[in-house]
Amino acid sequence: MEIIYIKNMVCPRCIRSVENLLEQEGIVYQSVALGEVTVENPLPDEQRAALAKALEQEGFELLEDKKSQLIGKIKTLLIEQIHHQEDNLSVNYSTFLEGKLAQDYTALSRLFSSVEGYTIERFIVKQKIEKVKELLFYDELTLSEIAFQLGYSSTAHLSAQFKKETGMTASAFKKLRRPGHGSLDEL
Repeated sequence: MEIIYIKNMVCPRCIRSVENLLEQEGIVYQSVALGEVTVENPLPDEQRAALAKALEQEGFELLEDKKSQLIGKIKTLLIEQIHHQEDNLSVNYSTFLEGKLAQDYTALSRLFSSVEGYTIERFIVKQKIEKVKELLFYDELTLSEIAFQLGYSSTAHLSAQFKKETGMTASAFKKLRRPGHGSLDEL
């Protein structure tokens, strides 16, 4: 059994897309989750190269080195938590990551910043603002409910962060006809 790490898997559609690619390449797998695939047997080099090429054509990337794999795991955990979980974290994100990855947050943070060029905290803010945009677009929750759902201390804090990130207020964003969501894998 081997775990293969893949960059840019951010949603259930990505999982289905990767499953289709694996089947097209004749790769037997046990499971596919955001950011990783468990295969029954280690892939021969030529099959790994063919998979890497097929993934790249679909906007994914095979992560080979340990640092890239760890950063991929960090991003996947945060995207999963912010975009796909209903419940707020009962701990802060640093404790959450330490628990999930069994590594010191300071070391994780240093590695992430050195490779990505921005902090984990910045990545979290970007992800939260994208989630806010999505929730505002569908207009099902008030800003206060969105702030609570995403674990903001207050609506004012969310509003200030939203304006700083997007350059506009949340209410101005809601009035746009076609608000621009960023693709999660581009954040």
